[in-house]
Amino acid sequence: MTTATFAGAVNIAMKIPAADYDATVAFYRDVLGLPVTEEKSDQPTVAQVHKVDFGPCVLWLDRIDNYAQPDVWLQVRTPDLAAAMARLSEAGIEPCDEVEPLPPGFEAHWIKNPAGVVHLVAKDQAVSLK
Repeated sequence: MTTATFAGAVNIAMKIPAADYDATVAFYRDVLGLPVTEEKSDQPTVAQVHKVDFGPCVLWLDRIDNYAQPDVWLQVRTPDLAAAMARLSEAGIEPCDEVEPLPPGFEAHWIKNPAGVVHLVAKDQAVSLK
């Protein structure tokens, strides 16, 4: 069995249908009073994005116009991406990098857990996801 280490990372993405997007942004900004800023989306599938300072994490609110229900995506980090992907493969978890393009130079892969929740497995690095 390949040895690899994983740790939770700071990015959480909530993919939100267009019909629920404005109310969801208002919930985090106006009801919870968290710092919320609109950011530029560089993803063709993401129509609009807001960044929420969510304690030690960053919650990304992504408007996805063709979604019918929300979806949550998580990030884990690893110092050795090759070993991490080998370990995941041994466990029957394969990359699904087609879910969303990654920025050039960003060493990472998308995977899904057995329940279908998308995770970004990223090498420890200083490159920002958004």
